[in-house]
Amino acid sequence: MSKRSGHVIGLATPLRAWAQRSAFVVFFALAIVLLILGRANTPAVERVRMAVNDAVAPILELATSPVASVSDMIVNGREFMDVRASNEALRHENERLLQWRAAAQRLEDENRLLRELNELNIEPRTRYITAHVIGDQGGAFVRSVLVSAGTRDGVAKGQAALTGKGLAGRVAETGRRAARILLVTDMNSRVPVLVGNSRDRAVLAGDNSPMPELLYFSPDVQMRVGDQVVTSGHGGAFPSGLPIGVVTEVRENEVRVAPYVDWAHLEFLRLVDYELPYILSSPEDGLAKGGPVVRTTAEIEENTTAENAGGPAQAAAEVVEPAR
Repeated sequence: MSKRSGHVIGLATPLRAWAQRSAFVVFFALAIVLLILGRANTPAVERVRMAVNDAVAPILELATSPVASVSDMIVNGREFMDVRASNEALRHENERLLQWRAAAQRLEDENRLLRELNELNIEPRTRYITAHVIGDQGGAFVRSVLVSAGTRDGVAKGQAALTGKGLAGRVAETGRRAARILLVTDMNSRVPVLVGNSRDRAVLAGDNSPMPELLYFSPDVQMRVGDQVVTSGHGGAFPSGLPIGVVTEVRENEVRVAPYVDWAHLEFLRLVDYELPYILSSPEDGLAKGGPVVRTTAEIEENTTAENAGGPAQAAAEVVEPAR
């Protein structure tokens, strides 16, 4: 290091020390002056103060702008999270409401169908069970349905299956928890009926079509479209007067009946026990029990034909007494 540089450093050190010691005094004096000026209310001081405020205001605004922006971002973030949580809660609530709506709609439909069942008048002392249709065994050769009631519920073979509009069929097979209902449209179904106001006898025979056919009526009987068809009570299978349907087609050798039952919306059936002997019992079973035996379906049809033809056959409801 040269002598000149060392001389400059030697002079700078006392100056720096003096500046540090005098800075405190200067700032202290400036603070006192500013305090005095701040207390003064002269116009000149006020103008100076406002000029300083105007000059400092943009700087303060610029300095506080990031803080305000960050604060707004935090508030917006919190609001966004709250809105998201509210939307999620509303979505769950909407799902629950839709489930309740579907359940309410289902219950309303079931109540409507059950109210329709009540439209059919049944004797107060008659025992019956309301069962839900759980299966459709319809096909090319059979017209039957399964219901959710069996022997444990009191269902027995031969009981009448009704809707609120009329006869749908009869119980053909029973299990402990379910039963099979043979519909009146099945080709194995034969129901003795009365037709029209003249109450002409006939047999309603199913042929697996939606509209069964009337058979074994007298040739001189005039069937008309619109004639009501009800059970006759012959054969012991059903009581008399159960509504079945109405005549819709009358041709030369064919009379068709449209049942009152809506086959496409068959959901509930009322299985009624009229405590009648039914045509499914065999003569051996009846004689073995010492009770009466009901004639078979073929015998009923034969008797009905003979009656309508004026023959000597007995009524279809004839009962054979056992030998004593």
